[in-house]
Order: sequence, then structure tokens, then C-alpha cells
Amino acid sequence: MSKIWGITVVGILFSTTLFAQPEKTKNYRRFDDRWIHFGFMLGANMANFKAIPATDAYSSYGVKSLETKRQPGGQVGIVTTLKLGHPIVRLRFIPTLSFQERAIQYYYANPNPAQTNDIMQEERVNSTNLDFPLMLQFRTLRINNFAAYVLVGGQYSYDLQSQEDASQNFIDPFVKIKAHDFQGQVGGGLEWFAPYFKFGFEVKFSQSFRSSFIQDNTPVSLPIDRLYNKVLWFSLIFEG
Repeated sequence: MSKIWGITVVGILFSTTLFAQPEKTKNYRRFDDRWIHFGFMLGANMANFKAIPATDAYSSYGVKSLETKRQPGGQVGIVTTLKLGHPIVRLRFIPTLSFQERAIQYYYANPNPAQTNDIMQEERVNSTNLDFPLMLQFRTLRINNFAAYVLVGGQYSYDLQSQEDASQNFIDPFVKIKAHDFQGQVGGGLEWFAPYFKFGFEVKFSQSFRSSFIQDNTPVSLPIDRLYNKVLWFSLIFEG
């Protein structure tokens, strides 16, 4: 979360510097006159879990620590932006297809007393999501061909790759997560106006409101109490 606010502050400082520049010829002057705009989005993401271990993870299952590791992914979406009566307040909806991966690392005490290093076991969880984020966008007024904005909103996600209802393989068990998820989002971005379209760079952070973890009493799930989805999104947005 601190990274998002840091990026937003840098963007505001950067925009303040640009706003001090002399007036230049504006591209795409009529952009803010239209009440609705369409475009597309391409981007990358870093997905992770916020993991809460079971209180008896060590005493009952020998797990000394439970760590998560973010993994890279990507996304593509269709952009719809609606002006809400004022150029600086907009409603943004971007149905998105995203590909995500998260890693869970279990650290067990080494049964060999001569070895001091722990034994690590890793489980990976892959998702192919249909994401439906609905965001309020608060944008600065244009100065020359530049603007900055912040975002706040929420998102519903459906995991097409979820194994929520799949039969568990107790020989080689896997971590199950729920197919449906609801997340809060915050972020910010920068926009540049070209002669016939607007280009933007956006950074967002999202996290689940509730745990997406399914406890099915396998060796990989028993040490876990809760898992919350976390995603850092980087997007390039083109609107016309």
C-alpha cells in the first residue's frame, strides 16, 4: 500500500512541476467535452497472497513459518470512462482478463539434528480471472497535454481456473481457493494527450475483503488459516 501512495505523491509532484511550464498548444482539445470514452488496456501484474497461518501450524504440522512470494502475470481489458458532470470526476469500468500466479512456501524443521537449515516446500496457485473493476477517478485539470489522477473503488473477480469443486488429489495435494472474490482498489496514474487519442500509465493495488482459502484438510491446507488475494497492477491505457 505504501508503494502506491509513494507513486501517487511522486506523480503529484511531477504534475506540479509540469503545471509550472508555459502554456503550449493543446492536443485533442475536445476530449473533455464528451461524456463517455472507450479504449483498451494492456498491462502486467504482480500477484500474491496475504497468508495467515493456523495457530497450531508448528505444534501440529511442524511448519515453522509460512511465506508467500509474488509472481508476475498479465492482463488485457476494454475501457469505458463516464464523465460525472465535471471533467475531473469520472467513473471507470474496465472488464479485464487477467493471468495470475502466487507461490506459498512452507518451512519445516529439519529432522536431521546435524542440519541447521529448514526444509522448504513450495505450492503454486494459478488463476485466470474475469475481473470487473468499478473505479471513481479524480483527475486534475489539464495543463498543456498532461494530467494526473487518483482512483478508488472495488472489483469483483471470477477465477475461470479455480479448482474449488475439483476432486482433491491426496497423493499430490493442491491448495484450493474460491472462484468468487471481492476486492478493494486504490491507485493513480498519469495521462498524456496526443492529437487523436489519450495515453495513460496507471498503477493500482487491490486486496480481498475476505479470505479466498478453502480448508479441505490436506497436508498443504491444514497449516493455513486464511489467504487473501493481493495484486499490484501496472497498466497502459489508450482512449479515443
